[in-house]
Amino acid sequence: MRVGACQTPEFLGDAEAALACIEDFARQAEAESVDLLLFAECFLQGYLTDLGHLSRHALNLRSTAFAAVLTRLSVIKPVLVFGLIEEDNSRYYNTAVVVSQGSLLGSYRKTHLVTGESAFDSGRSFPVFEVHGIRFGINICYDTQFASAAAAVAAQGAQVLLVAAQNMMRRDNAEHWKDLHHQIRAQRVRETGMWLISADVTGERDEHRIGYGPTSVINPEAEVVARVPLLRRGMAIADIPVPAVTGS
Repeated sequence: MRVGACQTPEFLGDAEAALACIEDFARQAEAESVDLLLFAECFLQGYLTDLGHLSRHALNLRSTAFAAVLTRLSVIKPVLVFGLIEEDNSRYYNTAVVVSQGSLLGSYRKTHLVTGESAFDSGRSFPVFEVHGIRFGINICYDTQFASAAAAVAAQGAQVLLVAAQNMMRRDNAEHWKDLHHQIRAQRVRETGMWLISADVTGERDEHRIGYGPTSVINPEAEVVARVPLLRRGMAIADIPVPAVTGS
């Protein structure tokens, strides 16, 4: 399975621009025979956690509005994994969806929430999915600081952990964390033996906040084998081998 992890600008309350960005990366991905494209946390509506933003932009996955999103994405060949703000029974979730040619294959709700995400409810499960013989699961950003989140995916036989991240931070925090993300993710890899692919945003939100990334691919030996340079828009591509089948 060839995976592309996309490092993009953030889009705040502009789903139209976010979808156009997906389409732009998908054109490049299809030219390079990419099977799966990964985008950042809350990518579709933008990562703002105040209740006003959530109530204005959240989508119910059974709604006609989300059905229109799926219809628009139906012409894209690679499987898409992207973050969005989900509404369900008047509750909000920080969710990543798995979409294949306009069909929703499933979703994952972030289980570990930071203090500023009090308007969200936590997820309770770690679903796994399969593309071209490769089984994968999802963590979202802060989840990766908890060994149990990656372990729950690995326990189901997954070879790959996809991480939708969003590290648009205050400048001092961004500077501190920009080289630490790989250390944390590499530790999850050492514990589980999975590949870890992460996607993030980049650029400046305002004079106070900046997103460096990183967007990268870490192999089961905990080595970074592909990455997008910090502060650059782009796609990290890697080929994930199908596991060998052992017989008696």
